Amino acid sequence: MTDITSQTEAALAAIAAATSLDALEAERLETLGKKGWVSLALKTLGGMSPEERTAAAPAIQSARAAIAEALDAKKAALEAAALEEQLARETVDLTLPAVAAPKGSVHPVSQVMDELAEIFADLGFAVATGPEIEDDWHNFTALNMDETHPARAMHDTFYFPDKTSDGKDILLRTHTSPVQIRSMLDQGAPIRIIAPGRVYRSDSDATHTPMFHQVEGLVIDRDIHLGHLKWTLETFFKAFFEREDITLRLRPSYFPFTEPSVEVDVGYSTEGGRRVVGGHGDAPGHAWMELGGSGMVNARVLEFAGLDPKEWQGFAFGLGIDRIAMLKYGMNDLRAFFDGDPRWLAHYGFSPFDQPTLSAGVGARA
Repeated sequence: MTDITSQTEAALAAIAAATSLDALEAERLETLGKKGWVSLALKTLGGMSPEERTAAAPAIQSARAAIAEALDAKKAALEAAALEEQLARETVDLTLPAVAAPKGSVHPVSQVMDELAEIFADLGFAVATGPEIEDDWHNFTALNMDETHPARAMHDTFYFPDKTSDGKDILLRTHTSPVQIRSMLDQGAPIRIIAPGRVYRSDSDATHTPMFHQVEGLVIDRDIHLGHLKWTLETFFKAFFEREDITLRLRPSYFPFTEPSVEVDVGYSTEGGRRVVGGHGDAPGHAWMELGGSGMVNARVLEFAGLDPKEWQGFAFGLGIDRIAMLKYGMNDLRAFFDGDPRWLAHYGFSPFDQPTLSAGVGARA
């Protein structure tokens, strides 16, 4: 017991006298380290008789606790002193000229979302948002997608293991169409909205990522027809690409949530190794490129949303924000959008002061 007491007093004195963190660490290893005398003393308890262990253990445990407490207190004091010294040493001369700091930039996806909002606001559309974690009723069932639809499969959709309180599957939304359902249920009709946002599908290559961005549009009113849809999209593309020679082709297709359904093709040519939107797709040197899906809202979807399809009609469309950003600004790999490479962001990024306006041109670069 006498040895433990004297060793403890010596250790506490050495800790109090330590003038650096290195010296303090050396004392910690000497006492509480794997080969420190406190640790070795604790190991001897196993070979003692019960009576000896009862007498020796409290003294060793008390020594360990006292040394550990002293080490912590001394370490805090040394660190505080080092910080005070650093603060006193590192001063800023406010009379020196400012040093240019690296500038941030607005990501092309954010910029394009602002461009979309500016254009559609001029057409009378409001911006609607919804949750990215959805239930399968809003994401599939209310959009007329039956239980056997391929999009519901695990290899296409990210499901959560839990369910809602009423037994619905929970998933990461595969499109922003659930926002249309929620908006119709909340607001009724007439309605005119766009729903931009992140969506998730199990896919990854140069033109697909597991997370990407979509914008969907919805118009519900009386006496709406496909002509309104084509005019809306044509007007949007002319403003977005800042060209008047935009030619659209609506090609018959199938989507569960629209009837009739049409793919939206736009005429383009190839210039300098990249596609440039403009001109007629059937003209020499031009071709058609698919940019999105659209159609008249299916009567069953209107019923799911609580609207009478005999009174209300509407159209909906969906576009990939990342894809039209690539097309407009000459990018060739979707994966670079999410790599966080500062060189890519410096080249393709936008000034935070470059706010899209129709009067100045939504795509003006600063």
